[in-house]
Amino acid sequence: MATKIRTYGEMIRFDMFEDRFEYLKLDGVVGRSTFGFDREINQRFYRSREWKSIRDFVIVRDNGCDLGVPGYEIHANLLIHHINPISIDDLVGGLHWILDPEYLVTTSHDTHNAIHYGDRSLLRVQYVERSPGDTTLW
Repeated sequence: MATKIRTYGEMIRFDMFEDRFEYLKLDGVVGRSTFGFDREINQRFYRSREWKSIRDFVIVRDNGCDLGVPGYEIHANLLIHHINPISIDDLVGGLHWILDPEYLVTTSHDTHNAIHYGDRSLLRVQYVERSPGDTTLW
């Protein structure tokens, strides 16, 4: 069965954070190695000038917001997530799409893990601003 290729353009059609999460979640397995002994190749890629440049572009495009959703600003542990998982062969082969912003999105660390493991409990709760008279005290 072929894997569906996800895109940023398709994802932003969903206005709600939860809908974007559902579109992106992968239902992976905790503890399953993605790069194993080839981690050095992975790290070399993430230290490259090309990656740092596209990373900055994606952060600005998404306004530093989790999944690019206004109101979900990320103040620490910001990551750029490959919407479609990459493999060591993708890195070694230098495939163009791994640096294409159409396949990248800004996430918080917790959202990134929730996407990979399909675990909604890791997602940040969106707080509703309080106003006078909106509730009674305990």
